[in-house]
Amino acid sequence: MKIHTLADYPLFALGFRVFFALAGLSALVLLILWSCIFKGALTQDNYFSGTYWHAHEMLMGYTVAVIAGFLLTAVKNWTGAETLTGKPLAALALLWLYGRVVPFYEGLLPDVLIALTDFAFLPILAYQVSKPILRARQYKNLIFVGLLLLLSVGNGLIHSEILGFQKSTAAIGIQIIMATIIVLILIIAGRIFPFFTSRGLSSSLVIKNPLLDALAIASAVLVFDLQIFGITGTVLAIASIIAALANLVRVYSWYVQKIWYVPLLWVLYTGYSWLILGFGLTALSAYAIVLPSVAIHAFTLGGIGVLTVGMMARVSLGHTGRALRASNSIVIAFVLINLAAVFRVLLPIALPSWYGNLIYMSILLWLAAFSLFVFVYFPILSSARVDGQQD
Repeated sequence: MKIHTLADYPLFALGFRVFFALAGLSALVLLILWSCIFKGALTQDNYFSGTYWHAHEMLMGYTVAVIAGFLLTAVKNWTGAETLTGKPLAALALLWLYGRVVPFYEGLLPDVLIALTDFAFLPILAYQVSKPILRARQYKNLIFVGLLLLLSVGNGLIHSEILGFQKSTAAIGIQIIMATIIVLILIIAGRIFPFFTSRGLSSSLVIKNPLLDALAIASAVLVFDLQIFGITGTVLAIASIIAALANLVRVYSWYVQKIWYVPLLWVLYTGYSWLILGFGLTALSAYAIVLPSVAIHAFTLGGIGVLTVGMMARVSLGHTGRALRASNSIVIAFVLINLAAVFRVLLPIALPSWYGNLIYMSILLWLAAFSLFVFVYFPILSSARVDGQQD
């Protein structure tokens, strides 16, 4: 009689499975809670203050779950070495889950314990990602370990203010986290966009341009550094325009018109377009033409939201042996998540008096998109590969 272990269950066979599932579910739960708080139907009693909780959980909860799933899967492909499976993977996922739950036990648990529970996840993830990279001597991939540790620094600054160790560091921590995530996405985009485009359009060959890659990433880093150090006005505007143009030229160098026939490709390109728009809106916010929150949500809801949904959809199909073809439901989800960004970023600029209603519509569109994602992908993520191979 065979004794089954957690590694025998598909959900814990490889990192993308459990963490993409958790990301999809958290995208629903976190936004439902936030919409109730936003409408005044729920009073928040939490370790984090209201705005900090929303920002922290969408970045350190939802987005970090996507990053964890992607890196634990990609590192295995890059190095040929095993990453976490079974009980260790389940334990890491449980730690992530505890980080989402324990802030609601503020007053029942010591604040230091709440902080340590949430903080511990990223250093442990960084350590687990670093082991196969070091064994394979792929030192260039240690950049991802460094970025995970930088995310930890940002998270630490948030907790440091809440615990009373420092003053006015939480906002800087959130800025560092958002900036680091976007830089990480820009680095990953340079690897997956040309590859996915060439694979998705067999008649097309997309060539990477290292100089464009470096300029796009460096200009983005400059913009975020200026913001973190509180430099605005003309200097920030010029840097933001350069970043927007550099990233526009970069993504255009990969662009093939046929992507619009392949939803798994156009969703990635539209997601990248929101990042470019984010830099453009940052230039406008430097002169107070638009609110900084508009640019922030172009980066987060638009760029991070659209790109993560598209990437999870594509990676999940490829790594479960399924055809790389989005179902009709997922194509609708791609449209809905982009519409959520339109209602949160663009329409409030044109219709400021409708702000509250537009935000609420954006939340509903986000929830509809992720309801479809979870409905379609949870069965895929929790079942064995269709081709009979191992993950």
